[in-house]
Formats: sequence, C-alpha cells, structure tokens
Amino acid sequence: MEGISDLVERLRAAGVPVDDRTAEAMSSVDLGNFTDHDTEPFLMDRPVPFLVTESGAAKTISAPHMIATLLHHLEIREGQHVLLIGSKGGYLASLLDCMLGPNGAVTIIEPHPEVLQHTSERLELHSSMGLLRALPPDAIEGWADFSRRVDRVLVTGAVRRLVPEVESIVEDGGFVLGPFGGPLHQRLLKRERQGNNWMDTDLGGVVFGPMDLTESERSPLDPHSLAEHLEDLLDLMAEVIEIEEETIDRLEGLILSLRDLPTDLPLLDEESTEDEILEHPVMELLLMEMEWLGPMWPLFGDYLSVEMANPGSPEDDDQDMFGGHEDLVP
Repeated sequence: MEGISDLVERLRAAGVPVDDRTAEAMSSVDLGNFTDHDTEPFLMDRPVPFLVTESGAAKTISAPHMIATLLHHLEIREGQHVLLIGSKGGYLASLLDCMLGPNGAVTIIEPHPEVLQHTSERLELHSSMGLLRALPPDAIEGWADFSRRVDRVLVTGAVRRLVPEVESIVEDGGFVLGPFGGPLHQRLLKRERQGNNWMDTDLGGVVFGPMDLTESERSPLDPHSLAEHLEDLLDLMAEVIEIEEETIDRLEGLILSLRDLPTDLPLLDEESTEDEILEHPVMELLLMEMEWLGPMWPLFGDYLSVEMANPGSPEDDDQDMFGGHEDLVP
C-alpha cells in the first residue's frame, strides 16, 4: 500500500512506538483487502470503516497510531499464539500473522455474525504464514483442555471484564491487553497472569467503541444502554469536578429506574411519530426528571464529545503524542 512508509516515519517522529517488524507487516499487508471504503484517511492516521451492517452500524479498523501502540504493548515473539477478541475486519490479525511467523497462530473470536462473515471472506485474500482463523464465541468452550494455550489476548473494543473461559486459557506469564471500562471511557490495561493471580498495568485512558457491534445497534432509547452511559458519565465527571450529593443520588436513582424497565420496549426509528417518541417509557422517565436533569445536559455534552488524536497525520507534524487514544465511535 503506497504511503505506508511515509506514515510510519511520521508516527515515529510523533513518538509512536513502531518497531521494524510492525513497519514491515504494515508495508506487506494490503489494507484494501479488508475494506471497500476509501483507505486514504488511514494514511492520515485516522480510522477506516470496514463494514456497515444491515442495521446501519459501522465497524472500523483503528487509526495506525493505535494499531502500532497495541502491537508494541503486546510484546509479540515469533511462534506465539495470539487470541484476538473482535476482528477489526481481519487487518489486525493479518499484521499479527506476519509478525508471528510460520510457527505462530492467530485465532479471532468475533461475536457479530456479519462481521465474522466479512472477516472470514477477507482473510482468504491474505496469504497467511501460520495458523489464522476466525471463529464465533461458542468455539472457545472447552479450550482449557487444548494442548496449545494462548500467549497473548488482544481485546479490540471496550469491555468491562473478560469472561472466565478466556482467562482460563492464557499461559502463565501471558497477558491480556485491552480497553477495560464503560461505553464512554476505558483504561488500556495489560493484565498479566502470574499463577492464579492477575497483575494489572495501567497504560492510560482511552476511548474505544464497543467490542461487540450489537451494542452499537441498540436504540438510543434502549434503557439499559442509556443506564450504562449515564453510569460511566457519572464516574468520569466525579473524577474531575465536584458534584452535589443530591445530584449524585438523583442520577443513581435514574440509572436504577432505567435498569428496572423491561428490555422488550417498542423500537423507535426515523418513521416514529412525535407522540410515539413522547409516550416511550424511557422518554417519559426522562421528562419526569427534566426539572433537575435539563440544566445538566450541556455539561453532559461536554463530556460526551470526543476529539480524535492523529499524531501520524501530515497535518499534525508539530503535535506530540500524549495522553490516551480516541478511537472512532460511529
């Protein structure tokens, strides 16, 4: 892919850790094999969509600086077995395949059927060096008894915790790398297994979209999704500003009320009438709380806004890389 060499040099100049093996893999794997969308933004150090589902949700390949950062922290060695949770369209797995060599293995676990199909089809365009496969989540059951366990786990989207089945197959001394937290902000954690214990290294704050794309397909008035966002927002705001105890109590009460609503509420779309929207149980609940909630919405907006970091863009030659990463949230 033309322009990768220049991109790598800009990333290095901005302080992004790009070693020779990562640079070689990025030069040898054609991004165009994994997306039909314009790849030019990738050269500007921006994420690129690889799939828009039938419901309209978009899934992206992360910006190059984030890919390089993740690969750096994975500490890849030839011949290892890497478990990738969330496919990124197959591009990231193909980079790992190049870095792991002929004795290495990459296993992708992808929960979304459309993304899994896309990934499996696109991987056929990549001449793999080692074992490279994409599987649904239920394939991981029983892995604890497999002869080949996992050296590294890379989680490519926001999760609150790992399922026990994944933790159980990581080799002693192996580790998990991923964004752990709620939907609005996470911490990039390296969780190393030492016997039966896990030792966490916090690598900084990040903002990723959900690992499971089905979460992006939920209605904006899905009560449980809204509760998760409000809970995450409350935690984030409490870290930087002082919030009155009464306001905290009210927000926590609203979160509980949203979680108490049934999950099979009517779905709203662009054709929903104003009456249908106003009579929706979630909207009714919000309107009941609007006297105190209304004045807070501008503050919520400030914390919900996300600015992209693009240290490898030619437009940001003087920008130093610091702080966390903001991944594209469609």
